[in-house]
Amino acid sequence: MASDSSECLAGFCPEFRSFATDAIHAGQEPEQWSSMAVVPPISLSTTFKQFSPGKHAGFEYSRSGNPTRNCLEKAVAALDGAQHCVALASGLAATTTIVHMLKTGDGIVCMNDVYGGTNRYFKRIAAEIGYDISFTDCTNLDALKAALKPNTKLLWLETPTNPTMKVLDIKACSEIAHEYNKDIIVVVDNTFMSAYFQRPLALGADMCMYSATKYMNGHSDVVMGLISVSREDLYEKLKYLQNALGAVPSPFDCYLCNRGLKTLHLRMKQHFRNAVAVAQFLEADPRVDKVIFPGLPSHPQYELMKRQCTGCPGMITFYIKGKLEHATAFLRNLKLFALAESLGGYESLAEHPAIMTHASVSKEQRMELGITDTLIRLSVGLEDEEDIIADLDQALGAAHAKN
Repeated sequence: MASDSSECLAGFCPEFRSFATDAIHAGQEPEQWSSMAVVPPISLSTTFKQFSPGKHAGFEYSRSGNPTRNCLEKAVAALDGAQHCVALASGLAATTTIVHMLKTGDGIVCMNDVYGGTNRYFKRIAAEIGYDISFTDCTNLDALKAALKPNTKLLWLETPTNPTMKVLDIKACSEIAHEYNKDIIVVVDNTFMSAYFQRPLALGADMCMYSATKYMNGHSDVVMGLISVSREDLYEKLKYLQNALGAVPSPFDCYLCNRGLKTLHLRMKQHFRNAVAVAQFLEADPRVDKVIFPGLPSHPQYELMKRQCTGCPGMITFYIKGKLEHATAFLRNLKLFALAESLGGYESLAEHPAIMTHASVSKEQRMELGITDTLIRLSVGLEDEEDIIADLDQALGAAHAKN
């Protein structure tokens, strides 16, 4: 039986103090511009005039530093409760930059259920150039302990996981890694949650990273990655690699993402409300086998989710009754939802992980993780709740019209 929506919305951690204020003002001080512009201008210049050789006004070349990018990085750092942030060209550029901190032979332990691009990068690229990659179920703390080895230098966590929405105990995983070896860098992919719902650094992680393409930007018009840190040594390495590898975002994209942050708190609240309503509808529908949403009491880590987060995003995974043909019919008949990859924009999206976002994951691993032919992932947008549910209802009806 579906729970009352108010029950599902309650019981989470309180909102981070001054979140909206920081999103709007941190790094945006008009005094930094001679024009006193309230909205930071887009600094498109690739190079900057110097007073004399080696003496400049803080910027020399846009790969190594850009005024518009600085504004974004300061704002994100504030929202993550971090000291620093570096912006990269994509979420995978952020992943690659982090891994470049290691050397050949170093070990990386990764949660076994992660974004397909992360899985592909670790298995087909990082492993082939000499990193020791292993995957384990980090919801099982004993399995995590067993996976750590003397050469382990990086623990890669993702919570909730993509696409099966497992929730990891960030504090417990971080403590296990740091007790085994204080030099292990714990990274949390916070893409699904955004800074509004979860702060991994406050829970013991060393780095918080995002595909800012998703909720942090929130408008499906920017591809970008972000990494937030508080440790000075890690920041100095990341800043060096940001410049040395050169996978930086354009000033215009930084401007757009910075603009997206201003409504992040409003958007995430509505994503949460809509997602709860959708999850309850699906859980009560006889045409659905199972719903996986961390904001429902039926989720196995519901209590953990409430302990470490301020709420839930609009990400829902469910298994439609039937076979691949039913999943395909459902997706083909959606009208309000777009059949598309990605997530976290204001619009509702639906996708088939086994064929789309996780096609690069081996069939054996997909089956092990539960990424079957009837698994469907929804990114619930900001449309009116009744219109979202009506679209899902009619698509389910079309998929099961002959039953």
